[in-house]
Amino acid sequence: TMFVWWRDVLRESTLEGYHTKAVQLGLRYGFILFIVSEVMFFFAFFWAFFHSSLAPTVEIGGIWPPKGVGVLDPWEIPFLNTLILL
Repeated sequence: TMFVWWRDVLRESTLEGYHTKAVQLGLRYGFILFIVSEVMFFFAFFWAFFHSSLAPTVEIGGIWPPKGVGVLDPWEIPFLNTLILL
């Protein structure tokens, strides 16, 4: 199970002071797969947004933004939030 695997990984790194080559390779591949999946996840969100905004469909009335969606002025709250983050 995952519990036993994590126990072995922690035991190797804390008690013995090293990981085997197979564990190092597995951790590296796992991290790379995680990063790739996150990139694909955000790419899908941006793809959906730009697809809906540049080619609005009949389901949303053929306009962007759809009726009923309020548009924020980018120089008010969003600008203030950006300044706070910076």
